[in-house]
Amino acid sequence: MVFFTWTLLFLIVTCIPQLMCTSGTEDIGGYIGSNIEIAWIPNLDGLMKGYARHFRPGIGGPPVNVAVDIEVTSIDHISEVNMEYTMTVFLRQSWRDERLSYNYTQKTLGFDCRFVEKIWIPDTFIVNSKSAWFHDVTVENKLIRLQPDGVILYSSRITSTVACDMDLTKYPMDEQECMLDLESYGYSAEDITYQWSEIQDQIHGLDKIELAQFTITGYRFIKEQMNFKSAGQFPRLSLRFQLRRNRGLYIIQSYVPSILLVVMSWISFWISQSAVPARVSLGITTVLTMTTLMISARSSLPRASAVKALDVYFLICYVFVFAALIEYAFAHYNADYMKKHEKTKANKMNKKVNIRDGRLAIALFSLSVMGMNPDISMINSQHRQDQKATSSPINTREHQKNLFQGFRREKSRLKSLLKPIDADTIDVYARAVFPAAFGAVNIIYWLAYRN
Repeated sequence: MVFFTWTLLFLIVTCIPQLMCTSGTEDIGGYIGSNIEIAWIPNLDGLMKGYARHFRPGIGGPPVNVAVDIEVTSIDHISEVNMEYTMTVFLRQSWRDERLSYNYTQKTLGFDCRFVEKIWIPDTFIVNSKSAWFHDVTVENKLIRLQPDGVILYSSRITSTVACDMDLTKYPMDEQECMLDLESYGYSAEDITYQWSEIQDQIHGLDKIELAQFTITGYRFIKEQMNFKSAGQFPRLSLRFQLRRNRGLYIIQSYVPSILLVVMSWISFWISQSAVPARVSLGITTVLTMTTLMISARSSLPRASAVKALDVYFLICYVFVFAALIEYAFAHYNADYMKKHEKTKANKMNKKVNIRDGRLAIALFSLSVMGMNPDISMINSQHRQDQKATSSPINTREHQKNLFQGFRREKSRLKSLLKPIDADTIDVYARAVFPAAFGAVNIIYWLAYRN
């Protein structure tokens, strides 16, 4: 009895774990067992037997029709300096290769990047690309879908830096059009044709992209035939999308500071003419700050010969700031000239009064020494002068008088034209003229470049 009990316990201890392990592997083995037959998987060795991957499908016959579909995942960087942008896309190409058709099943087969090297694929390249690369983390981002009738879908993930010619005449109120050109490098139109896929009614993912400096306003698909004299005709597909620059950043960083500097230069019109250091330092500071703003704004732009809208506005503001400094120089010169003129005039008047008083004193002293009455002598002298004047020829005297008066009128007219303006009057005029002129120029500028 004891022997039977120990034997039963031994069987329980040794068999139960084996039963548990067996039950656990049956669930997994039913899925991963290597002896399961999947009848619809084609024999790839038989499918690829005699397949020449270096020759296009239907060689010697009609060209292969390749349908292209693009999905944009990101536009990373748009550079005005280098005239380029960087874009990441899923490029999908579809064509028919009857050599790979099968009748095992009606299901589509999927393969990874290793199968790409075994079949013929179109030699599509990006015409205006500066640099490009395939993504390969964690494996090469390529796939193949094969349908029973031999239709192949080839998808790859590409990041490319593409050239984009930009017209910066209206910068930063410009609108640009960039393009992505796809073309066969080695096959001409006799061997291959391209067309946009029927499902490519819109660019997937482009409406979700948000750019820092631009807004995508639209896009269009273009199919064209390129004629190269040395190589023949090549089909080309072009994706062109329109970009409108966001102006808010430039208004805050460039336009508003420029306007404030111009307004700051007008403060000198309310400062007294005698405060020379204050007005000069204010004018020079605004001019130098405007120069620094112009240089910093142009540092992020290409060295192009075209005059940009921002350059024009900076030039306008610079002229107004410099004109405010010149206005003070002109007003200060007129103030000094007026002071010197008044001082000279006062000295001349004092000199004439002194001479006249001295002559009168000498005459009176002489008459008094001779014992004559000064009043009677002056009356007789005046009477003799009047008689002498009446006895002279009338025509000659009138003619000389007219000439002398005409000369004096011309001289007084010339002096009135060259007469300096009061400095305070110049400041009063400047307070009204400068803002009005700046406002008018701004209206013309914004109307011209907005259109």
